[in-house]
Amino acid sequence: MHIERIGQGPDLVLLHGWGLNSAVWQEIVPLLTPYYSLHLVDLPGFGFSQHTIVESADLSLWSEAVLPHLPAQFNLLGWSMGGLIALRMALDHPARIKRLVLIGSSPCFLQQDNWPGIRPDVLSGFNRALQLDTRKTIERFLAIQAMGSESVKEDVKRLKSWLQQRPEATPAALKAGLQLLETIDLRSELSQLSCPVLSLYGRLDSLVPVAAVAEIEALLPRGHSVIFPQAAHTPFLSHPQLFIESLHQFID
Repeated sequence: MHIERIGQGPDLVLLHGWGLNSAVWQEIVPLLTPYYSLHLVDLPGFGFSQHTIVESADLSLWSEAVLPHLPAQFNLLGWSMGGLIALRMALDHPARIKRLVLIGSSPCFLQQDNWPGIRPDVLSGFNRALQLDTRKTIERFLAIQAMGSESVKEDVKRLKSWLQQRPEATPAALKAGLQLLETIDLRSELSQLSCPVLSLYGRLDSLVPVAAVAEIEALLPRGHSVIFPQAAHTPFLSHPQLFIESLHQFID
């Protein structure tokens, strides 16, 4: 398991989203290292953790693969798919998680009756496309993440460049990750969370629609949400200063 440790201050663990790796944080790392001891995780099968294998869509296996490499107690941040893993970790190991930050994440990514999310045909389409052309499928997913942002072309370009800095994700990890987005539903468990939760959303996000925010808030007993009006799925990328301010206020 590859985890880069850098900075000083309270421990803050960062979990990236599907298709990417911890290089996605590199622009905000200089803004965070004066205040936090960062633990930048490459999730199993992604980036430099390509030889750590979790081929199952069992969320607990993903959480348990990462947890032994982390401090005894820490603040935890999960973006997109990483947010699902962070939720599982906080639910299963409440004594270890001080505070939980979710970015562009949802306890249930799939659109359901009376629940806004990603249309089932979109996710199944990605699954089919992944078998035909892995790199093109990932790039298409990156484009969807930035869609709606004022700097969409620049955001996609940066995401692609970071992706190329590390080894490609394994096909098994990509497939299992998509299955997590397609099958996991933690809505009924959110009331069990004991740590404070900060959820950050982009109003223009097409993967976690803004209509889902009120629904998620109602399920989080100790939750607080911030919506970035001009952001899409990557508010830490498009609005780094606002993101850092929200994080500081919550953790400090």
